Amino acid sequence: MFDSIETLIHQAELQGSIAEAVICAEIENSGKSREAILTLMGKQLDVMLRSVEQGIQGVQSKTGLTGGDALKLQTYLESNETLCGPIVVRAVAGAVATNEVNAAMGRICATPTAGSAGVAPGVLSALIERYHLTREQQINFLFVAGGFGLVVANNASIAGATGGCQAEIGSASAMASAATVEILGGSPREAEQAFAMTIKNMLGLICDPVAGLVEVPCVKRNALGAAQALVSADMALAGVRSAIPSDEVVATMYKVGKELPRKFRETGEGGLADSPTGRRFEAEIFGESNSKL
Repeated sequence: MFDSIETLIHQAELQGSIAEAVICAEIENSGKSREAILTLMGKQLDVMLRSVEQGIQGVQSKTGLTGGDALKLQTYLESNETLCGPIVVRAVAGAVATNEVNAAMGRICATPTAGSAGVAPGVLSALIERYHLTREQQINFLFVAGGFGLVVANNASIAGATGGCQAEIGSASAMASAATVEILGGSPREAEQAFAMTIKNMLGLICDPVAGLVEVPCVKRNALGAAQALVSADMALAGVRSAIPSDEVVATMYKVGKELPRKFRETGEGGLADSPTGRRFEAEIFGESNSKL
């Protein structure tokens, strides 16, 4: 579909928006009708928003490592003047909610992976609440995010096992940031800048799941990714630009991911997974004989 961010932006400028460029490309590549494609994306949207709603009500993972934090954040938001402002905390709560549902074996929509599935729904749910987005705008948000994610998947990696957490949370956050800019009226070029600045700020992020589970620190990294997405969107809408072109940023993320040691690529052998408490959790969950203590 798109072999580079530059190609995506060029097509968006020709067709009026990134969402429209992605929809048209999907029609051409899949052979499906516009209505069928929009319906399918609408179903994915519904899954995302249900996961946010479910998680905010409070869920618990099978291991007990994660759960209940989205509810705490929502309660805090409703009863306190937050430091970061309501839209950021709402996005953070939604991101945590989604990944707590994932950890509890609930249904989520991978965006782009299960481990990074909270960022886009968290950001989108906050935008819906703040700006009363129409359903069309909500669906377009996902097409924009998907367009950028497709380029990353084709030119770098969206998997922690090959690129570290920068490939998962970094990609998810950049996708959500770019989508936020377009939905709030920014130009395709401004969306591109948000995308680039987000990945730049997450380069080198390791993937170090405690006990090899997508819980610690994954859930909270989704929270910080959602916040980063909104910060980058604000910067781009203010006219701030990335000094490094977006396609070079993607290429750099790919290079950095290849150079990360194996223990920092989802193996559960390094980082927080190798901390004393991380190893204790592993032993408690899987037993001493199967742990790396």
